[in-house]
Amino acid sequence: MTLLGRSNLEVFPLSLGGNVFGWTADRDASFEILDAYTAGGGNFIDTADGYSAWVPGNSGGESEALIGEWLAARKPSGITVATKVSSHPEFRGLSGRNVRAAAEASLKRLGIETIDLYYAHFDDVETPLEETVAAFGQLVADGLVRNIAVSNYSADRIREWISISQDAGIPLPVAIQPHYNLVHRNDVEESVIPVAEEFEVSLVPYYALASGFLTGKYRTTDAAGSSPRAAGASKYATAEGLAVIDELDRIAGEHDASITSVALAWLRAQPTVAAPIASASRVEQVADLLASATLELTADEVQALDAVSEWSPASV
Repeated sequence: MTLLGRSNLEVFPLSLGGNVFGWTADRDASFEILDAYTAGGGNFIDTADGYSAWVPGNSGGESEALIGEWLAARKPSGITVATKVSSHPEFRGLSGRNVRAAAEASLKRLGIETIDLYYAHFDDVETPLEETVAAFGQLVADGLVRNIAVSNYSADRIREWISISQDAGIPLPVAIQPHYNLVHRNDVEESVIPVAEEFEVSLVPYYALASGFLTGKYRTTDAAGSSPRAAGASKYATAEGLAVIDELDRIAGEHDASITSVALAWLRAQPTVAAPIASASRVEQVADLLASATLELTADEVQALDAVSEWSPASV
């Protein structure tokens, strides 16, 4: 287990992504995946109020509702539930009133009294940041939320959030959720990680497997239409991207591990990263996710993956 930022949340170093629940994983598959993850020691479940509103026939909140149903049925102990606000069709944006209403709706769907980790999902430039920060602070004060977090915020906006919190005596964010993986590195490493290091905030990266590309499954752009997620993965199947897969494959052979496990282990080895997020649409995929949490790469292996995935620094 690892501590999340300055919080007292002890979480498994691989967070189970709930974006597929109600999308590519139906109720039975979702229950099997959650059962397998927790049976393997996992305790950190990530979702959002907007999952999965993009699916025809869905209206948002399906993932939270399935997780809530599972929690009620299994009654597991020690589970950390993270969810997010701003993307549900009925609760868009981060106005104070909306943050409160969305949190109450999430609590009802999840069937819990307190959200362990509550993210501002996407920055809302239409709402004064002071209003958003105050709303999150009030949720903590009222016992609806234990810890505050941000997702998809720029480094400058994270600093601004922290400054407002410090001035107002509101608890600081304990986690940042950025898009970060072996084929998407530059902005996070150049700007977000320095902020996380300065304020002792943990990273909980999403798209940790680049929409499945870093599982090694998609090695050609011809896969684009083969599944709901394949289009997002196949765009990485360039010469440079496939070189990353080849190196992952080599290192996986040294550890008798999967490419998936190695890609997640590399991410976990990065500064301030506490727990990458990865999802599974089938229960058979869970074992590789769990294995990544205990796979320790050598310094040479991390360096080799750093080199093959080297990027162009952002312009100053």
